[in-house]
Amino acid sequence: MHFLPTERTALFIDGANLYSASRNLGFDVDYRNLLEFFRKKTHIIRAYYYSAVLETEEYSPLKPLTDWLAYNGYTLVTKPAKEFTDSTGRRRVKGNMDIELAIDMLELADKIDHAVLFSGDSDFRRLVEAVQRRGVRVSVVSSIRTTPPMVADELRRQADQFLELADIAPEFTRRQMEPRTARLSLRQTPAEPFADGPEPV
Repeated sequence: MHFLPTERTALFIDGANLYSASRNLGFDVDYRNLLEFFRKKTHIIRAYYYSAVLETEEYSPLKPLTDWLAYNGYTLVTKPAKEFTDSTGRRRVKGNMDIELAIDMLELADKIDHAVLFSGDSDFRRLVEAVQRRGVRVSVVSSIRTTPPMVADELRRQADQFLELADIAPEFTRRQMEPRTARLSLRQTPAEPFADGPEPV
Protein backbone atom coordinates (compact mmCIF):
# COMPACT_ATOMS: atom_id res chain seq x y z
CA MET A 1 0.00 0.00 0.00
CA HIS A 2 1.55 3.28 -1.11
CA PHE A 3 0.56 6.51 0.64
CA LEU A 4 2.65 9.60 1.34
CA PRO A 5 2.15 11.55 4.61
CA THR A 6 2.32 14.89 2.79
CA GLU A 7 -0.10 14.02 -0.03
CA ARG A 8 -3.37 15.93 -0.02
CA THR A 9 -5.84 13.08 -0.15
CA ALA A 10 -9.62 12.84 -0.45
CA LEU A 11 -11.82 9.80 0.16
CA PHE A 12 -14.85 9.21 -2.07
CA ILE A 13 -17.09 6.54 -0.58
CA ASP A 14 -19.94 5.07 -2.64
CA GLY A 15 -22.00 4.10 0.40
CA ALA A 16 -24.19 1.41 -1.18
CA ASN A 17 -21.20 -0.16 -2.93
CA LEU A 18 -19.07 -0.31 0.24
CA TYR A 19 -22.04 -1.67 2.19
CA SER A 20 -22.54 -4.48 -0.34
CA ALA A 21 -18.84 -5.34 -0.48
CA SER A 22 -18.42 -5.39 3.32
CA ARG A 23 -21.55 -7.49 3.80
CA ASN A 24 -20.39 -9.97 1.16
CA LEU A 25 -17.10 -10.23 3.06
CA GLY A 26 -18.97 -10.66 6.36
CA PHE A 27 -18.29 -7.49 8.36
CA ASP A 28 -19.62 -4.04 9.22
CA VAL A 29 -17.53 -0.91 8.71
CA ASP A 30 -16.57 1.26 11.66
CA TYR A 31 -16.42 4.66 9.94
CA ARG A 32 -14.53 6.33 12.79
CA ASN A 33 -11.73 3.79 12.49
CA LEU A 34 -11.79 3.95 8.69
CA LEU A 35 -11.11 7.69 8.78
CA GLU A 36 -8.39 7.26 11.41
CA PHE A 37 -6.75 4.48 9.37
CA PHE A 38 -6.27 6.79 6.39
CA ARG A 39 -5.39 9.84 8.51
CA LYS A 40 -2.43 7.92 9.90
CA LYS A 41 -1.13 7.26 6.40
CA THR A 42 -1.76 10.51 4.55
CA HIS A 43 -3.10 14.07 4.81
CA ILE A 44 -6.89 13.74 4.47
CA ILE A 45 -8.49 17.00 3.39
CA ARG A 46 -11.97 15.61 2.65
CA ALA A 47 -13.91 12.38 3.21
CA TYR A 48 -17.08 12.25 1.11
CA TYR A 49 -19.82 9.71 1.76
CA TYR A 50 -22.53 9.28 -0.92
CA SER A 51 -25.90 7.73 -0.21
CA ALA A 52 -29.44 7.87 -1.53
CA VAL A 53 -31.99 8.30 1.28
CA LEU A 54 -35.55 6.97 1.20
CA GLU A 55 -37.85 9.88 2.07
CA THR A 56 -41.22 8.18 1.77
CA GLU A 57 -41.03 6.78 5.31
CA GLU A 58 -41.36 8.86 8.47
CA TYR A 59 -38.10 7.40 9.76
CA SER A 60 -35.29 6.43 7.44
CA PRO A 61 -33.13 3.50 8.61
CA LEU A 62 -30.17 5.43 7.18
CA LYS A 63 -30.66 8.38 9.50
CA PRO A 64 -28.44 7.19 12.39
CA LEU A 65 -25.58 6.64 9.96
CA THR A 66 -25.97 9.87 7.99
CA ASP A 67 -26.37 11.94 11.17
CA TRP A 68 -23.28 10.34 12.71
CA LEU A 69 -21.15 10.84 9.59
CA ALA A 70 -22.17 14.50 9.25
CA TYR A 71 -20.91 15.25 12.80
CA ASN A 72 -17.76 13.11 12.66
CA GLY A 73 -15.53 14.35 9.88
CA TYR A 74 -17.38 13.26 6.75
CA THR A 75 -18.91 15.40 4.02
CA LEU A 76 -22.29 13.82 3.44
CA VAL A 77 -23.82 13.87 -0.05
CA THR A 78 -27.36 12.52 -0.30
CA LYS A 79 -30.35 12.61 -2.61
CA PRO A 80 -33.81 11.01 -2.46
CA ALA A 81 -33.89 7.33 -3.37
CA LYS A 82 -36.53 6.03 -5.76
CA GLU A 83 -38.79 3.21 -4.62
CA PHE A 84 -40.27 0.73 -7.09
CA THR A 85 -41.70 -2.80 -7.35
CA ASP A 86 -39.70 -5.24 -9.45
CA SER A 87 -41.04 -7.91 -11.80
CA THR A 88 -41.37 -10.42 -8.94
CA GLY A 89 -43.44 -7.98 -6.89
CA ARG A 90 -40.65 -7.20 -4.43
CA ARG A 91 -40.23 -3.65 -3.12
CA ARG A 92 -36.87 -2.28 -4.25
CA VAL A 93 -34.95 0.91 -3.57
CA LYS A 94 -32.77 2.51 -6.23
CA GLY A 95 -30.41 5.38 -5.68
CA ASN A 96 -27.42 5.93 -7.91
CA MET A 97 -24.89 8.53 -6.73
CA ASP A 98 -22.38 8.18 -9.59
CA ILE A 99 -22.90 11.68 -11.02
CA GLU A 100 -22.58 13.41 -7.65
CA LEU A 101 -19.37 11.53 -6.88
CA ALA A 102 -17.89 12.22 -10.32
CA ILE A 103 -18.60 15.97 -10.13
CA ASP A 104 -17.03 16.28 -6.68
CA MET A 105 -13.90 14.38 -7.67
CA LEU A 106 -13.43 16.42 -10.84
CA GLU A 107 -13.99 19.72 -9.00
CA LEU A 108 -11.49 18.76 -6.29
CA ALA A 109 -8.87 17.34 -8.68
CA ASP A 110 -6.82 20.56 -8.80
CA LYS A 111 -6.63 20.70 -4.98
CA ILE A 112 -5.57 17.11 -4.22
CA ASP A 113 -2.69 14.76 -5.00
CA HIS A 114 -4.46 11.48 -4.31
CA ALA A 115 -8.09 10.31 -4.61
CA VAL A 116 -9.24 7.14 -2.87
CA LEU A 117 -12.39 5.72 -4.47
CA PHE A 118 -14.46 3.19 -2.53
CA SER A 119 -16.31 1.51 -5.38
CA GLY A 120 -15.84 -1.22 -7.93
CA ASP A 121 -18.27 0.18 -10.50
CA SER A 122 -16.91 0.08 -14.06
CA ASP A 123 -18.71 3.37 -14.80
CA PHE A 124 -15.99 5.15 -12.81
CA ARG A 125 -13.15 4.08 -15.12
CA ARG A 126 -13.44 7.21 -17.28
CA LEU A 127 -13.63 9.41 -14.18
CA VAL A 128 -10.42 7.85 -12.83
CA GLU A 129 -8.73 8.39 -16.19
CA ALA A 130 -9.86 12.04 -16.28
CA VAL A 131 -8.47 12.93 -12.84
CA GLN A 132 -5.25 11.02 -13.54
CA ARG A 133 -4.71 13.31 -16.55
CA ARG A 134 -4.77 16.21 -14.07
CA GLY A 135 -1.92 14.64 -12.14
CA VAL A 136 -3.95 12.98 -9.39
CA ARG A 137 -3.07 9.47 -8.21
CA VAL A 138 -6.14 7.27 -7.78
CA SER A 139 -6.51 4.28 -5.46
CA VAL A 140 -9.56 2.03 -5.76
CA VAL A 141 -10.84 0.16 -2.68
CA SER A 142 -13.08 -2.83 -3.40
CA SER A 143 -12.90 -6.60 -3.43
CA ILE A 144 -12.07 -9.41 -5.83
CA ARG A 145 -12.67 -11.98 -3.07
CA THR A 146 -16.45 -11.80 -3.18
CA THR A 147 -18.53 -13.99 -5.50
CA PRO A 148 -18.93 -12.42 -7.96
CA PRO A 149 -16.05 -9.92 -7.57
CA MET A 150 -17.25 -6.45 -6.56
CA VAL A 151 -14.71 -4.60 -8.72
CA ALA A 152 -14.68 -4.40 -12.51
CA ASP A 153 -11.42 -5.45 -14.16
CA GLU A 154 -11.22 -2.26 -16.24
CA LEU A 155 -11.51 -0.06 -13.13
CA ARG A 156 -8.87 -2.08 -11.30
CA ARG A 157 -6.48 -1.81 -14.26
CA GLN A 158 -7.04 1.96 -14.60
CA ALA A 159 -6.31 2.69 -10.92
CA ASP A 160 -2.78 3.57 -9.82
CA GLN A 161 -3.27 1.23 -6.89
CA PHE A 162 -5.93 -1.33 -5.98
CA LEU A 163 -6.60 -1.97 -2.30
CA GLU A 164 -8.31 -5.26 -1.50
CA LEU A 165 -11.00 -4.44 1.06
CA ALA A 166 -10.59 -7.83 2.77
CA ASP A 167 -6.89 -7.08 3.43
CA ILE A 168 -7.37 -3.68 5.08
CA ALA A 169 -10.76 -4.41 6.70
CA PRO A 170 -9.32 -5.59 10.05
CA GLU A 171 -8.24 -1.96 10.62
CA PHE A 172 -11.84 -0.69 10.62
CA THR A 173 -14.32 -3.50 11.17
CA ARG A 174 -16.88 -3.96 13.87
CA ARG A 175 -17.67 -7.39 15.29
CA GLN A 176 -20.78 -8.91 13.73
CA MET A 177 -22.09 -10.04 17.13
CA GLU A 178 -23.11 -6.51 18.15
CA PRO A 179 -26.91 -6.28 18.17
CA ARG A 180 -28.27 -4.11 15.35
CA THR A 181 -30.40 -2.11 17.79
CA ALA A 182 -27.62 -1.44 20.29
CA ARG A 183 -27.15 2.18 21.29
CA LEU A 184 -24.10 3.73 19.68
CA SER A 185 -21.12 4.13 21.97
CA LEU A 186 -18.30 6.55 21.25
CA ARG A 187 -16.36 3.74 19.57
CA GLN A 188 -19.26 2.54 17.44
CA THR A 189 -20.66 3.80 14.18
CA PRO A 190 -23.81 2.51 12.54
CA ALA A 191 -23.63 0.34 9.45
CA GLU A 192 -25.66 1.33 6.43
CA PRO A 193 -28.99 -0.45 6.90
CA PHE A 194 -30.07 -0.68 3.29
CA ALA A 195 -28.53 -0.99 -0.11
CA ASP A 196 -30.00 -2.22 -3.36
CA GLY A 197 -27.83 -5.36 -3.37
CA PRO A 198 -24.54 -5.59 -5.21
CA GLU A 199 -24.64 -3.37 -8.27
CA PRO A 200 -23.41 -4.86 -11.54
CA VAL A 201 -19.81 -3.94 -12.19
